[in-house]
Amino acid sequence: MDKNKNIIDYKNLGYIKKYISEAGKLIPSRVSGLTASEQRKMNKAVKIARFLALIPYCDNHKRQ
Repeated sequence: MDKNKNIIDYKNLGYIKKYISEAGKLIPSRVSGLTASEQRKMNKAVKIARFLALIPYCDNHKRQ
């Protein structure tokens, strides 16, 4: 089993995208099942990935 697959990091886009809704918002911890510390790490990873343009801020560009 590869432990690196589930590391919360801004470069692990496949794992991060599972915790972002269609509207581009982070899924709450009560729904996602993440602990409080994991949720904070996920929030920081999402913000960094958005800033580096690895993931979009929203999905409005798809609807036009």
